[in-house]
Order: sequence, then C-alpha cells, then structure tokens
Amino acid sequence: MKRTICVLCMILTLFCVCACGDAPENRTKKNTTKTVSDVLNGDTKSSQSESSKKPEVYAAEDDVQSEKCDVDLAAMNATMVYAEVSNMMTTPKNYMGKIIKMKGDFSVYETPARNYYACIIADATACCSQGIEFVLKDARKYPDEYPAQGTEITVIGEFETYLEDGKTYCQLKDARMYK
Repeated sequence: MKRTICVLCMILTLFCVCACGDAPENRTKKNTTKTVSDVLNGDTKSSQSESSKKPEVYAAEDDVQSEKCDVDLAAMNATMVYAEVSNMMTTPKNYMGKIIKMKGDFSVYETPARNYYACIIADATACCSQGIEFVLKDARKYPDEYPAQGTEITVIGEFETYLEDGKTYCQLKDARMYK
C-alpha cells in the first residue's frame, strides 16, 4: 500500500512539474492574442501584414537615443515601470511638465468624437497592463500614418493632465513616436 502511494505521489509531482512550462519552441514566440480593443475595433488581420502596408512616417531610430528625458521608463525593468506609472496616475502633480520616455505596444481607442492613442506597458507577470495616452506633436491620419495595434513603439512627450467629462486624465503632449 505504501509503495502504491509513493508511486502515485511521484507521478503526481512529475505531472505538476512538467505541466506548467511551455514547449521550448513556444518560449520565444510573441503573444499574438487579440485584446478586447482589437475585437471591438474589428482588428482581425495580422499586425505584420498591416504594418508592412503602412507608410513609414516615424522618427528615425537614432533620434531616440538623442532625446533628453526626465523619466526614462524604457530603461526600467517591468516591475519598476509598473510602480512608476502607478505613481504617475495617483500623484500626477509630481510629474507635471516632465519629459517622459516609454516603450510599449501601440493601442488606439476609437470614438465618434476622437481617437485616443496610448502606449501600453505590461508588468512583469504580463497580467496588469498600464498605459499612458499620448498626443503627437505633428498631426497624423489614422490608420494610414500610425503603426498597427500591438506594434512596439517608443514615445517621448511632456506629461500633463486634462479634464474630460468631469474626470482627470493623464497624457503625454507634443509627443514623438519611434518605431
């Protein structure tokens, strides 16, 4: 009886250890799961085919390095970015007028009145994404002059807040976007 229990415990332990990991070939693949906003916006095409059709109207990659900023979220690890963005949302007055640099996935929320563009950053566990809205310095036409949703971008702009429908929102104004 003890022998049977020991064998069952070993099999159960082995199963638990092996069941949690991905196959090695899946570990390097990028997550291509559609988000709620993708589904609401009807984005069913692959982002690679969309981004290859769009004209390149982004700032040069070398310009990213020369940009001065007060808070460089792009240089922080995922846990620090999550903490810093949380601070921005809870105490925005501490960041007013500061130049913020962030790297994340491009996202857009379309409404009849206007579009809201954001750079979305996932935390270390990729469960709790946060993002900051941005308004580009130079006006562009959506979707022709923007990357596909989910494309990794770097955004640099001045932090500010604004009121809309009685609520305060944060954004990066006069932003520059790098792909």
